[in-house]
Amino acid sequence: MTKIFEFLFDFGGPNSYLAHRILPDLCARTGAEVVYVPILLGGLFKLTNNQPPMMRYVETPAKQTYEMLEFDRFVNAHAIPFKMNPRFPLNTLHVMRGAIAAQRLGCLAQYVDAVMAAMWHDGADMGDLDVVRDVLDKAGLDSAVLLTLAADPEVKAELMANTEAAAKRGAFGVPTFFVGEEMFWGKERLGQVEAALTKS
Repeated sequence: MTKIFEFLFDFGGPNSYLAHRILPDLCARTGAEVVYVPILLGGLFKLTNNQPPMMRYVETPAKQTYEMLEFDRFVNAHAIPFKMNPRFPLNTLHVMRGAIAAQRLGCLAQYVDAVMAAMWHDGADMGDLDVVRDVLDKAGLDSAVLLTLAADPEVKAELMANTEAAAKRGAFGVPTFFVGEEMFWGKERLGQVEAALTKS
């Protein structure tokens, strides 16, 4: 039986992008299948009284500096093409609703690849719907259909339900992984995720 684990993500978190880039190799090594679960990071922060690092570490600049050092080490160790988006932090509400729409239409993998690359490799303004349309169309996706469905009240409700469920399970940020009900937070925990997947 194929082992399945969950990846809770928001396009606005660069660490979600880094995890996304190395998940294929992890799945190949473990024979596991990853299920992408779109959530809204801003909503999760509100539900869990959490803050982004730039706010959380404002009184401890040395910690923020070290976090960036570890970030760069991860990028270099895995040879991941990355460029910090000059518009960071971006409003990802529309593209996260779009992820739910893509999931319903059976094209989530292609959608995620396109949006992640645009956001964290090309530096695109993915908070601008005209830019989003262009990115999706160039990726061979039907932006009109995706963005129309993304505006559906049921899609909006599903994204919030995912976010609320994540908070109830103990998640407070992204990337978060669940192997069964065992939670792992952060790209640095992917070694632990792999170990949990390979347990007999």
